[in-house]
Amino acid sequence: MTAKPKERSAARLAAVQALYQHEMESTPQAQLLDEFHRHRLGAQIDEDQYADAEVAFFDDVVKGVLARREEIDTLLAAKLAQGWSLARLDRTMLQILRAGAWELMARPDVPTGSAISEYLDVAHAFFDAREAKFVNGVLDAVGKQVR
Repeated sequence: MTAKPKERSAARLAAVQALYQHEMESTPQAQLLDEFHRHRLGAQIDEDQYADAEVAFFDDVVKGVLARREEIDTLLAAKLAQGWSLARLDRTMLQILRAGAWELMARPDVPTGSAISEYLDVAHAFFDAREAKFVNGVLDAVGKQVR
């Protein structure tokens, strides 16, 4: 059974949020996944209804990024313009790039264009068009290298 596209999109957005939380609070992976499974994915918090997400895909992205973070960061750093470093990037932006790069590296079942487009959508949820173009450029360069 394949997940609906909306559920996979929701999983990507939630994965970026979970990675951000891990980055800011060093939440252990098991606790992080449990918290999102029980309280975020498909839940209603205050006025916000969180979309149902493909839980297995969410887990795959979060675990994959955390397991291969050094490798991912090395790859991303090589794609930044001269004078830029990962440390200069907005923390949310960095998580979007990490998740997108991991998916391009580790999920050949997801077409390159689809993966990039999905993370562009995530970027648009947080940033304006200029930053979204940046995500597009970096992930496109990553895709060309790893695929």
